[in-house]
Amino acid sequence: MYYVYIIKSKFKERYYTGSSNNHLVRLKSHNSGKVKSTKAYRPWKIIYLETFEHKSEALKREKQVKSYKSGNAFKKLIASYWRDGRAVECGGLENR
Repeated sequence: MYYVYIIKSKFKERYYTGSSNNHLVRLKSHNSGKVKSTKAYRPWKIIYLETFEHKSEALKREKQVKSYKSGNAFKKLIASYWRDGRAVECGGLENR
């Protein structure tokens, strides 16, 4: 499985979008300071997650989400992931 994730800094209004075959290990990398672009805004928490069977699908979706920047489409995407304070599972591109 491959994942597209959005993480949010717990202390700053900063977001990072990425993809990985192991989102939990990747989150540990972000929080341990191993990722230069996210090091200054630690700690991070996952606020959005989608799963894909193929790496190519995940990379395509990551690129799409990054194109949203922090605009309305980005805000709607994050809001669609949460229902009553709980995460709702997201599928692949076919569900978007």
